[in-house]
Amino acid sequence: MSEWVESQLSDLCNIISVKTSMVNASLENYVSTENMIPNFGGLVKAEKLPSGSMVNAFLQDDVLFSNIRTYFKKVWFAEFSGTVSADVLVFRAKQTCDPKYLYYRLCEPDFTEYTVLTSRGAKMPRGDKEAILSYKLSLPPLPEQKAIASVLSSLDDKIDLLHRQNKTLEAMAETLFRQWFIEEAKEDWEEVTLADYFKVKHGYAFKGESITPEKTKYRLVTPGNFEIGGGFKSAKFKYYSSDVIPEDYIFDELDFVVTMTDLSKEGDTLGYPAFIPLHDPKEVMYLHNQRVGKVLFHATNASKFFFYMLMKQDVYQQFIVGSCTGTSVKHTSPTTIGSFNFAQPPLEIMQEFDRIVGQQFAKIFANQKQIQTLEQLRDTLLPKLMSGEVRVQYQTEEVA
Repeated sequence: MSEWVESQLSDLCNIISVKTSMVNASLENYVSTENMIPNFGGLVKAEKLPSGSMVNAFLQDDVLFSNIRTYFKKVWFAEFSGTVSADVLVFRAKQTCDPKYLYYRLCEPDFTEYTVLTSRGAKMPRGDKEAILSYKLSLPPLPEQKAIASVLSSLDDKIDLLHRQNKTLEAMAETLFRQWFIEEAKEDWEEVTLADYFKVKHGYAFKGESITPEKTKYRLVTPGNFEIGGGFKSAKFKYYSSDVIPEDYIFDELDFVVTMTDLSKEGDTLGYPAFIPLHDPKEVMYLHNQRVGKVLFHATNASKFFFYMLMKQDVYQQFIVGSCTGTSVKHTSPTTIGSFNFAQPPLEIMQEFDRIVGQQFAKIFANQKQIQTLEQLRDTLLPKLMSGEVRVQYQTEEVA
């Protein structure tokens, strides 16, 4: 590593603060801490714009870093130019630094820990810009930076492709559900309730003192593991460290679960379903936390994919949110979920739907497992590549 240079972050980049008119801001190009996804999860579309006549701007290939509660790990590599909240730092790489390498530097666990330790404020800790730019690191030559970024980007690209495949497969299942059970529904189908098919089991109140941010074998499934609109999200795990785990509250893979609590104003995930991912119980165990319900079907041949798609529909979501309790924290219950009415199709149609859609979900589940494997590989490689413990082959760039 003799060619690596001892540096600090300010040698790699600048923190940019450039203003532009609010007329250049839109919901599509505005980035704030609210629409950045934790754990390097990217962005969702902004829901509102700030007041005022001016706003900060960023350029494509900048790195955006949420500077409030940096332990949430909200970092995004800008895929387009746009506008940004003052609470989000805009890092721009210097000529000596590859922009994508800079992004991965800011995703490094040691850097996250450093920003947390040097943050200022108690209720709303903010990263200290001066301390951040003073972060010490070893900087490889530019060609090696590009090679490191290429290795990590290739893993992220594969992960993104699998996520997009899963969205396509689930959209196909949604289309078939709407065609068969909404557009072609028959008037003589009997009205029944979800309780006629299953009950919902409450989770266990795991001890707060045993919940840890450090990775362990035991992952608590919480409302944070549910996607808006349904589905399992593996980016926001809480871990559990204890010698005593109640066996009745350990999930099996592909268990059907539903979220019982939601912290958002709109109840974005309340009542939505998901399946526990495929996993090796020797390495990972998913724990049934108290704010999550486990769906227990009365019959072993129940059409679980039919009910999964049914519980993703707007009419179900409106019923759950409309009947929930609580204001700042919204709650639903097994009784409320079980009381939802729907038109019951013939059993053979439900089973045929499950047969067709089950093939698509088998691919979704396999993709999810591959995503977990790739994410684990990327997260293992990242600090090793940044420290030089693992080196990559690269071509030295010739000067013309």
